[in-house]
Amino acid sequence: MTTWSQIFLGVIAVATLTTAIVQVGVLIAAGLLARRVQRMIEKVERELQPAFVQVNAIARDAARAVALATAQVERADRLFADLAQRAEDTVATVQATIAAPAREGKALLHALRAGLDVLRDARRRGRARQRAEDEDALFI
Repeated sequence: MTTWSQIFLGVIAVATLTTAIVQVGVLIAAGLLARRVQRMIEKVERELQPAFVQVNAIARDAARAVALATAQVERADRLFADLAQRAEDTVATVQATIAAPAREGKALLHALRAGLDVLRDARRRGRARQRAEDEDALFI
């Protein structure tokens, strides 16, 4: 081998050694970075866990409040439905109580009026006959 080959072979060996050292350094730095990131994640989880507990408690309370509100709305709906039904029943009862006698009274008034009309007509006819007879007696 020539000296130039040995020099180039030495340069290649040094470059390979340098690359290997750099790669080992990168791997060590990556490991340190991974540990550091892991510690930071654990710290964030520790600090945020009470907040998550509070958020869960708030969500449970909100769900309970919504359930109670829904029950109250359903209860109010039933109350108004019952109230409307009772109002309809009351109106129907009042109509039946007042309307039937009113109809009977109206029918009675119509009957009285018809009777009075018949009597008036009979009286008018009686007067008309009497006038006709009186006029016939004067017509000789």
